[in-house]
Amino acid sequence: MPPKKAAGKPAKGGKNEETDKGAGKEKKGGTAVKVRHILCEKQGKSLEALEKLKAGQKFPEVAAAYSEDKARSGGDLGWMTRGSMVGPFQEAAFALPISSVNNPVYTDPPVKTKFGYHIIMVEGKK
Repeated sequence: MPPKKAAGKPAKGGKNEETDKGAGKEKKGGTAVKVRHILCEKQGKSLEALEKLKAGQKFPEVAAAYSEDKARSGGDLGWMTRGSMVGPFQEAAFALPISSVNNPVYTDPPVKTKFGYHIIMVEGKK
């Protein structure tokens, strides 16, 4: 049995190419999501950002002001495939409905990962 598992692992590495071609769509919720997020190291700062969103401020504006990573460009992370994200982030991203920056549906409360606290919204699924 172990040789079969080992043989299966290299196939997983090449799976990204197949996913891009649309293979493996059997998984629930699709295989990729177009994600925006706001990442804050401290929970207090992420809750502050959440309040700004609830007050009606646009997601990209809040991300530019509060996010502490490369997502300063409006929080846009682009298309991310299943398996390329940390566990709690991935679970939340695939559970969210598709929404737009004008009427965002985001994680409340923020999702905690090893990177900090994320406020996540999804703009597309495939």
